[in-house]
Amino acid sequence: MNYLSAEILTKSYGDRTLFKNLTFGINRGDKVAIVGANGSGKTTLLSILAGAMPPDSGIVTHRKAITIGYLDQQPDLNDALTVMEVVLAGESAQLDAVRAYEHALTHEDHDALEQAMSDMEKLEAWDYEAQIRQILGELGIQDVNQPVSSLSGGQRKRVALARVLIQAPDLLILDEPTNHLDLEAIEYLESYLNTNNGTLLMVSHDRYFLDRVCNQIAEMDAGQLFTYKGNYAYFLEKKDEREAAAASELSKDRNTFRRELEWMRRQPKARGTKAQYRIDAFDDLKEKTSGKRSDGELDLNLRMARLGSKILEVENLSKRFGDKVLLDHFNYTFKRPDRVGLIGKNGMGKTTLMNMLTGQIRPDSGKINTGGTVKFGYYTQTELDLPENQRVIDVVQDVAEVMKLANGDTITATQLLSRFLFDRSKQYDFVAKLSGGEKRRLQLLLVLVQNPNFLILDEPTNDLDITTLNVLEDFLLNFPGCVLIVTHDRYFMDRLVEHVFVMEGEGKVRDYPGNYTDYREWRDTQPKKSSQNSKSSVAVPQPQVAPVVAAPTQENGSRKKLSFKEIREYETLEKEIESLEERKAEVVDMLNTGGHHEQLIDWAREIEQIDQQIAEKSDRWLELAEFI
Repeated sequence: MNYLSAEILTKSYGDRTLFKNLTFGINRGDKVAIVGANGSGKTTLLSILAGAMPPDSGIVTHRKAITIGYLDQQPDLNDALTVMEVVLAGESAQLDAVRAYEHALTHEDHDALEQAMSDMEKLEAWDYEAQIRQILGELGIQDVNQPVSSLSGGQRKRVALARVLIQAPDLLILDEPTNHLDLEAIEYLESYLNTNNGTLLMVSHDRYFLDRVCNQIAEMDAGQLFTYKGNYAYFLEKKDEREAAAASELSKDRNTFRRELEWMRRQPKARGTKAQYRIDAFDDLKEKTSGKRSDGELDLNLRMARLGSKILEVENLSKRFGDKVLLDHFNYTFKRPDRVGLIGKNGMGKTTLMNMLTGQIRPDSGKINTGGTVKFGYYTQTELDLPENQRVIDVVQDVAEVMKLANGDTITATQLLSRFLFDRSKQYDFVAKLSGGEKRRLQLLLVLVQNPNFLILDEPTNDLDITTLNVLEDFLLNFPGCVLIVTHDRYFMDRLVEHVFVMEGEGKVRDYPGNYTDYREWRDTQPKKSSQNSKSSVAVPQPQVAPVVAAPTQENGSRKKLSFKEIREYETLEKEIESLEERKAEVVDMLNTGGHHEQLIDWAREIEQIDQQIAEKSDRWLELAEFI
């Protein structure tokens, strides 16, 4: 069943055409992600498909009677309302019933109240407020009565996301839904979308998210949309095949173009004019072979300032805001080349810690001793504070007109911008004309041209396209200095960091040796009940898979022995867990290869059930393992 159709869409800004004669469709049960380079028109296309922006030409049609929920990249919320009022202002039958009920109560209209109560019962809307609170809580918004005017940009995005989710639309259109979410909120959203029966269209650069949620990938490339039936891993494989075929076709076209160019330059002999159909074909071929690729290779081969033996020593660092303790006697000595991930829920103090390390905020107590050769490069979540009427080239030249590369060569600002995928025309554009991703790429350039040797990156993956992310990852892997990263991109963190600081609340920070997935797997093996807290603020965790636990003793001091039945249970659990993990791998493979939407829903539910069984059996296995 077709939910959305777009036919021969064209959209331009000035003399720049984003896409021309683009055709696209979505069927019920599809979960489609649009990917592509920054500035390729993904957000514009999403806005047109959602009906928020008109195309220059073409038609977008939606199936009658379906509901559509749209999350904009920069949602517009009413500052005069509270969080709860904004969410209740959405569109759905349940919300209409809740509003009618509240109105009837306020105006003491008994007939309307009786009808409203009947509608609430029919639509199962009585627990709707509880559902709203739950979704907001999962997304990190606890105070539903706070005014929207007091929210940060990231909090506004989360409230807007909650408003869209609670409506449960037939077609969900999301623009960068994982931006401004912490890791746990992303995993909640991932689970929600996997178990939701609706249809999804989104723009995202989160590769784990794409791989686990989507069954189709549509790539914006050179004004065209290439669709792949499968998840993100399948898309990568097929994209390589398409680009290889395109390169071969381009080589053939250029050979043909050279022959046709020679024909065009010759004067006609027997006839007074050349064949018009051949001239038209030549013009089409010229446009095809002269088209510039938009996915050039980003080059980050910049020079780094020398880093001495003493880098950064943190001693007994403490910080609180009012009654909330963010850090309590935190200690750590950075070594070269440390690559650390900083994780924790929103509001735990990740940005505060980075601001203290860079001297922008003073701690309440403790010391930060910075080595004399340390030069920080701090990439913040805050967007560039630059005049909208300033040209890109002027922004860079205000920092430095020439820069040195790692090999000692010198390049100009123009050459550097070209390496950061800003072509000559884009360099002379005003900042106001840049897309969100292009502004972030420019911000990254301004941090790196200062030759830092200690990089602190606060959400560097927001709005960056996947091509840029891959090159940035390669650069950071080979960066000889220190790196401290906060990111919601689990793939980015898994590939780069060697250990993580986990901000657990109440000022406690755990230093876990491994990446995010290592930590998450270890955490999931821990008993559900909280263990006694260590007094030290930086705790070293137990080994990942089978934590070493002190053997409990009976009252007489002797070690408890397992019964024969418990020993058999312990051995059986090992086999059952192994069998469940094998079945999960099989279902994940089936999910990745695709199928009709009923199958995908059933497989996603089975995975969720298997995960729950594995967790329960693992807890019991660990409990028995203490006495083996």
